[in-house]
Amino acid sequence: MPSKGFKIFLALVIVAAIAIAAWYLIPRGDEFPEHIASGNGRIEATEVDIATRIPGRLESFSIAEGELVEIGQLLAVMDTDELTARLAAAQANLHQAEQSQRLAEAVVAQRESERRYARAELARFETLLDRGNVSREQLDRARTASETADAALQAAQAQVSSALAGIEAARAAIRQVQTNIDDSQLTTPVGGRVLYRLAEPGEVLAAGGKVATVLDVTDVYMTIFLPTSQAGRVRVGSEARIILDALPDYVVPAQVSFVAAEAQFTPKSVETRSEREKLMFRVRIRINPDLLKAYRDRVKTGVPGEAYVRLDESQAWPESLQVSLPND
Repeated sequence: MPSKGFKIFLALVIVAAIAIAAWYLIPRGDEFPEHIASGNGRIEATEVDIATRIPGRLESFSIAEGELVEIGQLLAVMDTDELTARLAAAQANLHQAEQSQRLAEAVVAQRESERRYARAELARFETLLDRGNVSREQLDRARTASETADAALQAAQAQVSSALAGIEAARAAIRQVQTNIDDSQLTTPVGGRVLYRLAEPGEVLAAGGKVATVLDVTDVYMTIFLPTSQAGRVRVGSEARIILDALPDYVVPAQVSFVAAEAQFTPKSVETRSEREKLMFRVRIRINPDLLKAYRDRVKTGVPGEAYVRLDESQAWPESLQVSLPND
């Protein structure tokens, strides 16, 4: 007769076998049809660095970390005292160049009058020479005076051209200084959240010095990795879904915005060792920007979750992946 201990051991083996069989044979709620591909990742968003174009001292910073900002909103102001002085000097140079132009134009008018008189004198002397009333020497002096008047007019016209060039140079200098002054008003090219303040008022920054980093909450995505058999069926624009670990009851609609053209290994933190040994394709799942506008104050990066891609558009989404969003 088998011992009592052996019977217990045999019973445990049978229970374990039944449990293993149930694991493999009984459908589980978290499994999806073959036309659904999935991968895990983290929520990411585009980060935009706000930096200075010219060196200078940071005068003020009007936004705190974590605040939401709109496109074109002023974040910080650089000191412009030196630029203001340079602008005043450039404007003075423009005024001086304009005065030089007026003076040169007046000289041109004078030289034109002198040339008309010299040419008229030359014509009279030529007529009088034919009649024998003037000498050849007098005619030569009249011709020289006419040529001198021509040269004087050309010189005056050159002064006008030089004055005009000076005006253009002064205006260009004003535009350059004004551009630098405008660039001293540091605004954000994207709407989003101020992620970091990287400088404080009073700091002297070099050209390209970073002042702040803004998180573009309208460009939010998750990067996943799919094997070749699935990635080959994914196209840009394919419908997708995202479920975040922090909000498992909600299903966020998304779209495939990028599929890598070249296979690569998955990152160490993404899959198991056996999965990492396979070549995978990087796929980016992007959340609709219009949807994000309604939830922009809730967007946070680094939140882990799972992304799902529909490989066959003729197939419907499973019930568990139907879109479900917070009511507010």
